[in-house]
Amino acid sequence: MSAVQRDVVVAGLADLRARGRIVVEVDGFEVGLYFHAGEVRAWHNVCPHQGGPVCQGKIMPRTIQPVREDRKSAGPAFHPADRNIVCPWHGFEFDVLTGRHPADRRVGLSGVPVRVVGDEVVVRI
Repeated sequence: MSAVQRDVVVAGLADLRARGRIVVEVDGFEVGLYFHAGEVRAWHNVCPHQGGPVCQGKIMPRTIQPVREDRKSAGPAFHPADRNIVCPWHGFEFDVLTGRHPADRRVGLSGVPVRVVGDEVVVRI
């Protein structure tokens, strides 16, 4: 990455909203763009585990473990709103909106500054 940063239009907001995710290349590096819960996020397409192409992984609901009134497990279930990016190499998961691993908040994706200008999605590279 160069020392001089610049803003780059990388997608149309309507296209990102319709697709939910777009992976783009800017100046030789890949960025995953996400639209979820009315928010836009951008992450470097590099998994912190072993460098896999994390943004090419599936987007899945976060797995939760509900507890019944008798304090016993109700079995695994999916969160109704939270979504995770699942790295295709080793299955590491990261919250779409925060980039954090659900079990170890010290582990996370590297964010790319992103903003919406009119109908365009702009990243700072």
